[in-house]
Amino acid sequence: MKYLLKKFDQALKGKVQLTSSKSESNRALLINALSGNKLSLDNLSAARDTQTMTRLLQELDQPEWDVLDAGTTMRFCTAYLGVKGQGQTITGTERMCQRPIGLLVDALRKLGAKIDYLKEEGYPPLKIHGIEKQNETRIDIPGNISSQFISALLMIGPSLPKGIEINLTTEVFSKPYIEMTLGLMERFGVTAKWEGSLIKIEPQEYSGGQYTIESDWSGASYWYAMAALNGTADIVLGGLREDSLQGDQEIAAIMENLGVHTEYMEGGAHLTSTNHVMKEISLDFKTCPDLAQTVLVVAALKNATLQMTGLESLRIKETDRIDAMQNELAKLGATLTENGSTWTLTPGNVPSEIDMIDTYDDHRMAMAFGPVCQISDVLIDDPSVVNKSYPAYWDDLKSVGTVIVEK
Repeated sequence: MKYLLKKFDQALKGKVQLTSSKSESNRALLINALSGNKLSLDNLSAARDTQTMTRLLQELDQPEWDVLDAGTTMRFCTAYLGVKGQGQTITGTERMCQRPIGLLVDALRKLGAKIDYLKEEGYPPLKIHGIEKQNETRIDIPGNISSQFISALLMIGPSLPKGIEINLTTEVFSKPYIEMTLGLMERFGVTAKWEGSLIKIEPQEYSGGQYTIESDWSGASYWYAMAALNGTADIVLGGLREDSLQGDQEIAAIMENLGVHTEYMEGGAHLTSTNHVMKEISLDFKTCPDLAQTVLVVAALKNATLQMTGLESLRIKETDRIDAMQNELAKLGATLTENGSTWTLTPGNVPSEIDMIDTYDDHRMAMAFGPVCQISDVLIDDPSVVNKSYPAYWDDLKSVGTVIVEK
């Protein structure tokens, strides 16, 4: 199936109640499981990843845990089984079983878990027996790998007999996600000390309590793209907080230079289009890599040259996002070039007719290119991939007047 999004030829106005944060939801679900289900969680994400994690944590006695294509669920549930496992197998889709997990497995083994690779060394599927006797407390791990590995270890830390010390041996990428994890842990009674490169958590119990999940700033980024490309937007995104724990709130600052102004109000964020568009912008995505695809599309269509760092982790996401973006940005007349640890987006002439956008089994490819409809008809292949994180994406686009035709 394909969706043809017709060119949007009106001002972008209205209010959209965004889907709730998958990142917050999945962390809260793991903390709840580790607490013995003491938490009351409201507004959990409808994303498939969160639904999968909810199901797995409610079926602890199942011999096989299939996370499908959910990377966060794979990392968090692997750590959970590292303390609670009774010989379960954890697996996923073919692509999930190509995504490395060796550093997390090494750390859990050092703590005392028994974990076997069932196929290729360093990759799922895994067979996991939980820690019976804790061997070590200190884990040395690079800070420039997936922050989900670090977050997973942090969240199980209070449940370990001796606690945990995590020494980050390199510069920390995606730091806001680690801070989000520690913030939620603190919300439920767990204290941690982060001094220099060392995060230390003593053995302690999670407390109970009620928590309402915030709307998703990653999902909000696509509406910032819509507003930037529309040029006359006046729209409210419901459920966002100015004091958010989510690192992807950085989209508000980034988009100030691409034509969108944000004002916070009770219950959300108010977006308006402006004429302020910088033609040369330098960005570091190491703290917010999930925003890169969205920003690249907007810059290509707003004729802005980007100089970028911090894109390394895009190689090991749902697809190789660097390669995918190079292919699809070319359909917008733009080029994305790589030189060591830096990347350059050079805009070009946007074709009068844009070739079909391929999505590579990647939800963020579909959603990043959806806003192209603000300047042209655009055909999106395999639009159902958005179910991974933002199932209501297409319906939300329709709610503000986007015409979508199924092909």
